[in-house]
Amino acid sequence: MAKNNKKTIISCAITGAVHTPTMSDALPVTPEMIAEQAVEAAHAGAAILHLHARNPVNGAPSVDPAHFRHFLGRIQSETDAIVNISTGGSITMGIDERIAPSVEFSPEMCSMNMGSLNFSLHPLADRYEKFKEDWEEPFLRGSENAIFRNTFQDIAQVAGALGGEHRVKFEHECYDVGHLYNLNFCLKQGMFKAPIFLQFVMGILGGITAEVENLVFMKRTADKLFGDNYNWSVIGAGSQQMNMAAVAAQMGGHVRVGLEDSLYIEKGKLAKSNAEQVHKVRSILETQGQEIATPAEAREMLGLKGADKVNF
Repeated sequence: MAKNNKKTIISCAITGAVHTPTMSDALPVTPEMIAEQAVEAAHAGAAILHLHARNPVNGAPSVDPAHFRHFLGRIQSETDAIVNISTGGSITMGIDERIAPSVEFSPEMCSMNMGSLNFSLHPLADRYEKFKEDWEEPFLRGSENAIFRNTFQDIAQVAGALGGEHRVKFEHECYDVGHLYNLNFCLKQGMFKAPIFLQFVMGILGGITAEVENLVFMKRTADKLFGDNYNWSVIGAGSQQMNMAAVAAQMGGHVRVGLEDSLYIEKGKLAKSNAEQVHKVRSILETQGQEIATPAEAREMLGLKGADKVNF
């Protein structure tokens, strides 16, 4: 069984590399917007802030460390939240590009994708007649013939670059059950040390669907592979965001929300901000009887190096 935690950690994924500026005016694309929404999400109860950057000129996904630098300092000075920098970047980027911000800033946490998959966004392109930026439609349609590459060599490179002197804790993103077996192999190879932190990513086209029975299966498989040497959380992409969070918390897991994972606050209604989603999931969890973990409590649960050990 996974670690039995008394409190639930809320993560918030602020902008990501999936949604495009046309899809929602609330999606933060400038450093100022990312910083403001991250700070608000932390104040609303998010202990972990999962961060991507955007090109401030056109809102395209970016892994330029300079684009991260513009918002990391403000987040660090105005919150005590745990900063989690993505190494996923975008499906169009190579692994050297994707890890560059984390190598430079040495955050407490980084995401790590545990396998390659057909991470496809192309159906989203048919929902819009016009796009704000020229890059959006080709980016979305091009994903139909793209593979989100995360080979064992890529995984080893990320582990070696960030898991040693940087002492980064990884959010191991598992989009399907095979990714759990990939992680188990990597553990046996000595790439990572238990306890680990799993993120079940559910509802992405190309990965496992966001259904309760699939969540139970993922959790049961993780129990078999990792015993009590792991913590876990769940992403319900799109319309299943809140439903999967509620179920995961009842099962003893942690939760992730944010505009990276869903642009909506309820069916047919766009969220006004990341903080609105955090407020909603917090209300759901507290109504169910869960207590929300503070950043300090989350650091202790996950065994993090501390905010004073980062490079920003």
